[in-house]
Amino acid sequence: MPKNLTTGNVFQTLIRFASLYLVSYFLQTLYGMADLFIVGQYNGADVISAVAIGSQIMHMLTVIIVGLAMGTTVLASRATGAGDNKSAAKVIGNSAVMFLIFSVIATILLIAACPLIISAMSVPKESIEQTSYYLLVCFAGIPFITAYNIFASVYRGLGDSKSPMIFVAIACTLNIILDFIFIGIFGMKAQGAALATVLAQIFSVLVASWAWKRGAGSAGGLKLTKSDFRPDKSVLAGLLKIGFPVACQDGFIQISFLIITIIANRRGVDVAAAVGIVEKIICFLFLVPSSMLSAISAVAAQNMGAGEHGRARQTLFYGTMVGVTSGLIFGLLFQFISAPALSLFTREEAVIILGTQYLKSYVFDCTFAAIHFAFSGFFCAYGFSIVSFIHNTISILAMRIPGAWLASKYFPDTLYPMGWAAPLGSLLSALICIGFYIVLRKKGKLGEK
Repeated sequence: MPKNLTTGNVFQTLIRFASLYLVSYFLQTLYGMADLFIVGQYNGADVISAVAIGSQIMHMLTVIIVGLAMGTTVLASRATGAGDNKSAAKVIGNSAVMFLIFSVIATILLIAACPLIISAMSVPKESIEQTSYYLLVCFAGIPFITAYNIFASVYRGLGDSKSPMIFVAIACTLNIILDFIFIGIFGMKAQGAALATVLAQIFSVLVASWAWKRGAGSAGGLKLTKSDFRPDKSVLAGLLKIGFPVACQDGFIQISFLIITIIANRRGVDVAAAVGIVEKIICFLFLVPSSMLSAISAVAAQNMGAGEHGRARQTLFYGTMVGVTSGLIFGLLFQFISAPALSLFTREEAVIILGTQYLKSYVFDCTFAAIHFAFSGFFCAYGFSIVSFIHNTISILAMRIPGAWLASKYFPDTLYPMGWAAPLGSLLSALICIGFYIVLRKKGKLGEK
């Protein structure tokens, strides 16, 4: 049955819900990190760079899907909070149709555009062939990547973050096993890493489908009919109103990361490998703020649907505090352990030195991003996801991209200044979010109770 998140201690409810998100995100992040780690044990900087660049492109696609699916999570959460299973079923059915169309179109377009993507990314010539192999295999698996994330968004929208955790745990375990087989035993390099990921995702979708049919988790008691899959303009508009701005903002953030990667790629294969590895480490460190964003959006949306606006605002406060605290801890810790962390992925000294410079400054993005991540989740719950789009767009254009370019131009011998572009961009986003929150509260747009 759908789970009620509108009663009990707010902090405990948020942490309990977010902790399952955290484990799920950790396992998903482990996908890319495992690929990069295992590839690094058997190959040099050329293949490491290929997997790092390829997985970054796939991560961009995944976060766009997750962002678009935020509409499903929020609308399903609101319906659950209001006790309206009929509306929840209609949201789920329309989401399935919308994402089926999306995945087919995306697969065809990206496979056709693969050579253009590689050229646009300024992939080092030593890594072009392996990057192409990686991307073609992953692009072919887009329908399954999409299907998993829709299952996850539906379960979470119904108040169940445990089932998606189980699905991804199974997939992650299989992915690591297949990595060692394809990369270590068969020597398939980047192609083996991609194949392992896609096969693991396929198996995850099969498990999720089986669980849904058996009524596992929150699916029990919620029945879908053929009419739920009939496109409904109002439902689709609601899904896109929330999900599209989030998908755009997440996509733009990833584009900014890709532009930074392009800047790095043009500085040589060692810099490209170093930046790629650091991006994977940062993805791992962002697990807490990412979990808080998703948990806040689901918990606050249920409380908003039930008219419990005070509880919704409390989720924002607690989520921000948890995210900022974890970010400060990571920021201080990685001033001392950056080099050992880099050495887990490569034995090449030049890559470790460059990566350490980049990570020591970049790591502070975790602290500032925790603030705007929490606000973004809250704004999504109330249907103001456009705010997230606005602050991220301003941050990217005013700070992240120009900051990285200027640092690369004026400090060509170190990556440390370039690492500050992202934290400063997140600080700007956080200030904009706080400003919007104050204005919306004064106008009574966030409820009074």
